[in-house]
Amino acid sequence: MEKWFSELAGAIPGIDEAMSFAEMLKLVQTLDYSVIVFDTAPTGHTLRLLQFPSVLEKGLSKMMSLRSKFGGLFNQMTRMFGMGDDFGDDAILGRLQGMKDVIEQVNRQFKDPDMTTFVCVCIPEFLSLYETERLVQQLAKFEIDTHNIIINQVIHDEEDVESKLLQARMKMQQKYLKQFYELYDDFHITKLPLLPQEVTGVEALKSFSKHFKTPYQPSCSTDLEERLERRVSGLKRQLREAEEELAMIRK
Repeated sequence: MEKWFSELAGAIPGIDEAMSFAEMLKLVQTLDYSVIVFDTAPTGHTLRLLQFPSVLEKGLSKMMSLRSKFGGLFNQMTRMFGMGDDFGDDAILGRLQGMKDVIEQVNRQFKDPDMTTFVCVCIPEFLSLYETERLVQQLAKFEIDTHNIIINQVIHDEEDVESKLLQARMKMQQKYLKQFYELYDDFHITKLPLLPQEVTGVEALKSFSKHFKTPYQPSCSTDLEERLERRVSGLKRQLREAEEELAMIRK
């Protein structure tokens, strides 16, 4: 019966995420944590997880209707094959009902703003903006608190960016950053920088985590003369490259 029930449960959308959260709840009851971070899957999977209680409830209702029609026949077949009461419809429905109770508890905690809040993490691009808006709308529909957005991989305009590619992406990002602030003017928005290296290791994580409280400040030179000299040098180099391209075209 255990194997059959596992296969049945595995076919239910969002069961992996729901059961993982349920197991975490059991650990929380015995361990002392002030904050728990639940790193969810991408938007589509997360929304299916939030819809899980209603999906399970519909499934149980369907099984209850089947039980009223075929319950007697099903019990006779289990006894005929020597499966006993452990594989009867009452046992199966009891296990499903127990699962439903756990998921409903998870859902109640999701909807309690004093216990749970959802932090949206995105990047300043169109698709990410669209997915974030879809997620925020669905979270409001599910009555789940959300008032924080983290925008990752931001190229800051204060930096002395000389790469044409980075300049183009920085210009593109500025457009979507503006839309983020217009759409979510009542949210707390945190911008995190695009770094030339990965943030790995305890010390790197500690250093990077400071930007959650203190806005990131690019390491630009504070000397105006030096900054202007670097800018002039970059413009001269671009001018030389343009002159070389023009000379090749004229040949």
